[in-house]
Amino acid sequence: MATFLYRLGRLAYRRRHFVALMWVALLTLAGVGAVNAPAAGSTSFSIPGTEAQKAFDLLEQRFPGASADGATGRMVFKAPGGEKMTDAANKAIVAKTVKELSDGSEVVSVTDPFTTHAVSKDGTVAYLSVKYDAPAVGLKDATRDALETAGDGARAAGLTVDVGGDALQANPDAGGAGEAVGLAIAAVVLVITLGSMIAAGLPLLTAIIGVGIGVSTITVLAKALDLGDTTSTLAAMIGLAVGIDYALFIVSRYRAELAEGRDREEAVGRATGTAGSAVVFAGLTVVIALAGLSVVNVPMLTKMGLAAAGTVVIAVLIALTMIPALLGYAGRKVRPAGEKGRKPAGKAAGSGKAAGSVKPVESVKPAKPNLGTRWASFVIRRPAAVLLLGVLGLGAVALPVSQLELGLPDDGSQPTSTTQRRAYDLLSEGFGPGFNGPLMIVVDAKDSDDPKAAAATVSDGIKGLKDVVTVTPATFNKAGDTATITVVPGSKPSSTQTEDLVHAIRDDVASKADADVLVTGTTALNIDFSQKLSDALIPYLALVVGLAFLLLIVVFRSILVPLKAALGFLLSVLAALGAVVAVFQWGWLGGLLGVEETGPIMSMMPIFMVGVVFGLAMDYEVFLVTRMREAYVHGESPSQAIVTGFKHSARVVVAAAVIMMAVFGGFISSGESMIKMIGFGLAVAVFFDAFVVRMAIVPAVLALLGRRAWWLPKWLDRALPNVDVEGEGLRTQAEKDTDPDEDRELVRV
Repeated sequence: MATFLYRLGRLAYRRRHFVALMWVALLTLAGVGAVNAPAAGSTSFSIPGTEAQKAFDLLEQRFPGASADGATGRMVFKAPGGEKMTDAANKAIVAKTVKELSDGSEVVSVTDPFTTHAVSKDGTVAYLSVKYDAPAVGLKDATRDALETAGDGARAAGLTVDVGGDALQANPDAGGAGEAVGLAIAAVVLVITLGSMIAAGLPLLTAIIGVGIGVSTITVLAKALDLGDTTSTLAAMIGLAVGIDYALFIVSRYRAELAEGRDREEAVGRATGTAGSAVVFAGLTVVIALAGLSVVNVPMLTKMGLAAAGTVVIAVLIALTMIPALLGYAGRKVRPAGEKGRKPAGKAAGSGKAAGSVKPVESVKPAKPNLGTRWASFVIRRPAAVLLLGVLGLGAVALPVSQLELGLPDDGSQPTSTTQRRAYDLLSEGFGPGFNGPLMIVVDAKDSDDPKAAAATVSDGIKGLKDVVTVTPATFNKAGDTATITVVPGSKPSSTQTEDLVHAIRDDVASKADADVLVTGTTALNIDFSQKLSDALIPYLALVVGLAFLLLIVVFRSILVPLKAALGFLLSVLAALGAVVAVFQWGWLGGLLGVEETGPIMSMMPIFMVGVVFGLAMDYEVFLVTRMREAYVHGESPSQAIVTGFKHSARVVVAAAVIMMAVFGGFISSGESMIKMIGFGLAVAVFFDAFVVRMAIVPAVLALLGRRAWWLPKWLDRALPNVDVEGEGLRTQAEKDTDPDEDRELVRV
């Protein structure tokens, strides 16, 4: 592996014009394709195997044209003080609004609140419902705009008008100004770490090119593969993160090789062969984590994971080829590590010297040990104390995970400044908190002798349950064999009481009915989705961690090092989830972070965090520990190898972690609670994993294990392929002149 990548790096360095032109051409081709790609249609959302999804599918069959999974909007009206919505003037205003909404191109039906009894008991609040033929994620922007502006006339007449429902669930603006600040911080960190604007610009440039190619390709395939905007958002976020990291690793190693006195072409080759090997295997762990989302069996998550994994593959390829090419263009503008403005001695790069040749360097005083060296030495002297403190600290932060409640955000979790939240509160005020999350009961009485009696039995059974406010009469289809019943709970949609009610209907009422009883609706769908993701978390963890464990055995040729890496990752993820629960579910520090409403944690958060953080954690693990492994293989003692690894890698690992924290932290400023939660969770997880696990627990464990850390059974050592990540083959390679046929040899390989 190291030898192959060494040759690839030198080839890209010498053929820099061709490599740069190739990637620019790919970016241009993907961009042109994206501009001319057909507009993506309505994105479907399904959760195979759940009861709510089965009910939706049954409704599509038995109630054709009803658009069971279509979006729903609600416009809520409140009369000014002293008036009633039933006053003639107010009724006329509402009727005009109903007519205006009915003209929409995607509208299936609009209800009149005065014929459907959608008026509160005190007469002050009324609402109309709009049914659309497309799901919420597929509605046109013009349709959403029409829903929001249809109430302008009523507002002008003095009524309070707000709009809610899933029809307004547009893809949120991710981070805004906060995200821009995060990227600015990342740029500053790169400049400090790499010593110049030119060197700092390389990781940013290649990451942007990689993300551009990946996102443009997703846009091209969006219509054919039914990909939503969230797919490209995740791909862009992950691609930017790993793209910066991977390029940073190689550029940093290149500067270290220059500091050893090697000419620039040789330094590029060795940086690509060593750090590039770490990049390849780190990228593989990220791809495994993202592609593993398919085990959840939610098509949307599978597509998001595979698309993001493809973007990671592009980031790896760009780091291995375009970074060496750009380093060739940069020349002496990228200085050796530790050099502060002095001109390098000797000839310029690319002088055609023999591979492995070292230029003479001027005599300098021994460098003062850097912070990484001093920290590693401290940990080695007190490994047990550092290990105990790190594990206990993360364990304490992880304690709130035991109270984790999963759910999906609804209008009640929106900021109070939004029309969705105001509409939600008005409906709760006028009709009760459960009115915002009605349950739809589907009674499949096709095999029943008396369908009407079966539906009546179901209705009576539901009325006898706790936390039920309203049960509407059964509505049958034309064939008379399937009925729908609407149930209004007494508690808000995201409450545990509503979840208990759904289970009670499914377990108690359904078992006594002479028909198949299915519970669906947005609330039931959210409950099923959360349960499905919760059930899939353990298998997903086992698959991802298991495959990565096997991969790391090949990389490190050790059993205990990969085991330690996997256990440390689990500890950091649990701690991050504990922090998320404390802030977003319990409200700790909520005011500081702008959390206006506490509630259940987004159901996708744990599995999403596992996939993303696992990939980034393994990046840091591979880059830090491979440098230790390299020093150990080259004859250093286990303790000295730890110090050497930190001496060369701690700075860049810290920089990479700070960059990711800045990028993810930018999402905390979002007004959307879901985006805010993701940004906070990922930023905290990176902090815990990079600074507590990789920088403290890892060296402490390795110091305690000593040589046993690198033990591998002989039979397994013989069975494993020798990937040579530490570049031993480069060290033992005999010095020779550059082979003119090397390019053709690389092609044959």
